[in-house]
Amino acid sequence: MVRKALPLFVVFLVFCVLPLVVPWAAFAQEAQQAAPPPPKIDSGDTAWMLTSSALVLMMTIPGLFLFYGGLVRRKNALGTIMHSFILAAVISVQWVLWGYSLAFGPDKAGLIGGLDWIGLTGVGLEPYPDYSATIPHQAFMIYQLMFAIITPALITGAFAERMKFSTFLAFMLLWATFIYDPLAHWVWGVGGWLRGLGALDFAGGTVVHISSGISALAAAIIIGKRRGYGHEPMPPHNLPFSVIGASLLWVGWFGFNAGSALGAGSLATSAFVVTNTATAAAVLSWMFAEWIAKGKPTVLGAASGAVAGLVAITPASGFVAPLPSIIIGAFAGVLCYTACNLKTKLGYDDSLDVVGVHGVGGTWGALATGLFASKAINEAGADGLFYGNPGLMKAQLIAVVATWVLALVGTTIILKVLDVTMGLRVSEEEEIQGLDLSQHSESAYALDLPAYGEYARVGGPSLQ
Repeated sequence: MVRKALPLFVVFLVFCVLPLVVPWAAFAQEAQQAAPPPPKIDSGDTAWMLTSSALVLMMTIPGLFLFYGGLVRRKNALGTIMHSFILAAVISVQWVLWGYSLAFGPDKAGLIGGLDWIGLTGVGLEPYPDYSATIPHQAFMIYQLMFAIITPALITGAFAERMKFSTFLAFMLLWATFIYDPLAHWVWGVGGWLRGLGALDFAGGTVVHISSGISALAAAIIIGKRRGYGHEPMPPHNLPFSVIGASLLWVGWFGFNAGSALGAGSLATSAFVVTNTATAAAVLSWMFAEWIAKGKPTVLGAASGAVAGLVAITPASGFVAPLPSIIIGAFAGVLCYTACNLKTKLGYDDSLDVVGVHGVGGTWGALATGLFASKAINEAGADGLFYGNPGLMKAQLIAVVATWVLALVGTTIILKVLDVTMGLRVSEEEEIQGLDLSQHSESAYALDLPAYGEYARVGGPSLQ
């Protein structure tokens, strides 16, 4: 009886259990197929990000130091170049030791990153999905380093020709740690409060340009005017240098903006196109504004217009279409030209127009993002005011005000402390002599060399 029942029991099990097992097996197989694959490095994205990192570094050395170095008097050319060059070294070390961890490390109350990644502990060569889904974490880190280098370098144009080099080094190290790193976390760090608010800054309108421009305003006021400013002519000593520098900035900015897509794809292409378009529009609008106001267009004006357009499109570059980018660039040229011409009336000596170009241009760019941003360009962004979303403009306004306050108050405190402890300015004699000789015992041009005895007295090398 048992032998007869056994086959029937087996058949029963097959018909009863199989309908349960097969769907479960299919479900398990489907679930396995639907599970997201582990992060994998994309060689094309990685190549683009390393190239973009080099392009952004080129913006500082030699782009910015040529642009700034040509605009000062020849006795201060090397001192001005040294500012940008040495920052590439100082910030590179600071970023690896603690800067990157403060800016992008695990969030602490939305205000700062923790020190979990100090010395790049835990920042390896595998992707880190929160920031670098298809590239090594260190590739993202080194790309962000280049932003951290150029931002304080921009400020140096405000106090060119008069700040002590020793104090400059201390100021920049403190500024990077207490202003740039927290602000980068607010806007770009996972958990940052401005990021959580929905504020958009694709490539650094607030983090780079407003912060440097407003800090430059504080520095120009606190350090004071150059001796003879407003009474003695202080023309640029080498305009070809400056135009070459501006041209390198234009080229390098494609790494700045298109690189912020963090991959080689359609978003990078869109950012590339609008960056070039806005810059061209700003060159033309600045040129025509100057032509109307002063009767002739200048080469320096055209170069300055290019920088203004690059600044203004930066925060919007990953969120706007080509036609709005023309509007952003055209307004930037006129606004920044007007702002640069107001500094003498307002009574501060911003030597190389950092406030007018980066402070004003960055502010306009951040607000323009709130007007023209479109999810049709970047699904990860938001629609702006002109696309039916006034909430984005509110977030952009809050981000602009927060950045202004942090930069202005923070920079003022740092400079006041350094003024008491180290002194900010060179002496009157050293300023008249020029920073090249007084701070570095060198001269950019042989025709500036004093007699051998005098040169040896200030520590120069033998002329034999």
